[in-house]
Amino acid sequence: MDLQALSYLLAFLMIAVGIAGVILPALPGLPLVFLGMLLAAWAGDFERIGAATLVALGALTVISVLVDFLASAMGARRAGASRLAVAGALAGSIVGLFFGLPGLIAGPFVGALAGEWLHVRQIRQAARVGVATWIGLLVGTALKLGLAFAMLGLFGFSWFFW
Repeated sequence: MDLQALSYLLAFLMIAVGIAGVILPALPGLPLVFLGMLLAAWAGDFERIGAATLVALGALTVISVLVDFLASAMGARRAGASRLAVAGALAGSIVGLFFGLPGLIAGPFVGALAGEWLHVRQIRQAARVGVATWIGLLVGTALKLGLAFAMLGLFGFSWFFW
């Protein structure tokens, strides 16, 4: 296998793992997708994917990172979450990875709820923060999925039609 074919294979794997990372919080998601696309552009000597496309893909990647931080934080902050609730949501996301899809869905909620309960000792407030954090994570994931498809569409369009 020559270097170019190996580079394309690695680029494809990076993009695939990055797409999974949009859903799984432990993976870098769209930054990995971008790096895979950059590797594919490099492997093709930037003939099909040029600077303008790479700048646009980079901008979408930066937006995705901002969305990642802001969506869950905004959901938690709107409900008056404490730092313990935010830390709990993060811990719940990581622990949830080991329990498959149910863990990915319930982990952030349970973590935020537990963190807020430790902070205020009021189950109603803790549940409200847990739900708001979970909704923020869900909205953030939906936005990142949209950005992932936009990146794939832009890359594909540039690859085949530019």
